[in-house]
Amino acid sequence: MKGQREEAWMAIRLDLGTITDEDLLRLSERNPGYQFERTADGRLLVTPTGMESGRRSLEIAYQLKRWNEQTGLGIVFDSSAGFRLPDGSLFSPDASWIPKERWEALRPEEREKFGAFCPDAVFEVLSSSQVLEELREKMRVYIRNGARIAVLIDPYARVVEIYRPGQDPELHRAPAHVSLSPELPDFALDLRPIFEG
Repeated sequence: MKGQREEAWMAIRLDLGTITDEDLLRLSERNPGYQFERTADGRLLVTPTGMESGRRSLEIAYQLKRWNEQTGLGIVFDSSAGFRLPDGSLFSPDASWIPKERWEALRPEEREKFGAFCPDAVFEVLSSSQVLEELREKMRVYIRNGARIAVLIDPYARVVEIYRPGQDPELHRAPAHVSLSPELPDFALDLRPIFEG
């Protein structure tokens, strides 16, 4: 690992009542550079986004977008898109994807709000302000709530963990590429710009 990393998420429990979707939206708008999420048990998670983390997340979203432009299979979201999962969590993956049919089924006004579903594919990159085990639990939450594939990237250890329903996580150590088929047909994530930046 590169140097010492702070080993804690900034998780805050508020006893002021329920944190609504609108509260989270307002917090995000008023505090750029921070990612506000809510767990199913009501904890508010606040994660500052550093430049390196933002660069890595953008690289994943870029590759996903480029693949999607070639296939025309769906819609890609960056880390600013929030999704309210069936268990009540509200998460903003570093990058995510849904099939075109799911997007087309949404009314225009629904597209302006947090998604009321779990994306089919989600990507999270460990940052210096996060704890790996916390992110692993987040990946399991995505899968329990309907994600078909969840990809966790640890750039410090150069490890990729791929989660799928009903399977143990698939580990890849220092890969140059990882295939994400069949969920994302013929998509191979290039890890070199993420690991080597």
